Amino acid sequence: MHMDALDKLATLFARFPGIGPRQAHRFVQFLLRSSPSMRRELADSIRALGATVNQCDACMRYHAGAKGLCALCADPARDASMLAVVSSDADLAALERSGTYRGHYFVLGGTISLASEKAKALRERELLSRAQERASAGLREVILALPANPEGDYTAIHVRDALAALAARHGWKITMLGRGLSTGSELEYADAETLKSALENRR
Repeated sequence: MHMDALDKLATLFARFPGIGPRQAHRFVQFLLRSSPSMRRELADSIRALGATVNQCDACMRYHAGAKGLCALCADPARDASMLAVVSSDADLAALERSGTYRGHYFVLGGTISLASEKAKALRERELLSRAQERASAGLREVILALPANPEGDYTAIHVRDALAALAARHGWKITMLGRGLSTGSELEYADAETLKSALENRR
């Protein structure tokens, strides 16, 4: 069956995380009420994503810069002794906003679903390679900065096990954020003081 432009756009919006069909249709209605220049700006911004946004070779986050390393990974002032493993780009941004953490990052790309217990989508192989590279730069601690929920905890156990041999060989500590974060909370929505407490009380 042929889908008209309104339904097609709503279907695309409904694929966004946390967006259902009703919200998707609201987005479409909002765009219909918006000025042509606003719609054009949105379309141009989406088109520009592929041309101006790249994935960092080291931390795997997306950044608006040249291919290779992002500004964070290329910054010589970052603390080379720490590597924070985060679930998403949004979690990395939250830790940066807290102003508490000055080490390096690695974006895992999600958490393991308890329903499937599969880690296929996680960048586990890339993490092991990245951690091995960081060893020669003075890495001393890997911080598992994952969501304070069952899937985050399960993923942390999985990642800890995957890193265990490397950690033993290089003498790294593997720590987790302290429970300044309430159970069930997402890092990207935590305030700066909560994240500061979670980092200071890591174990």
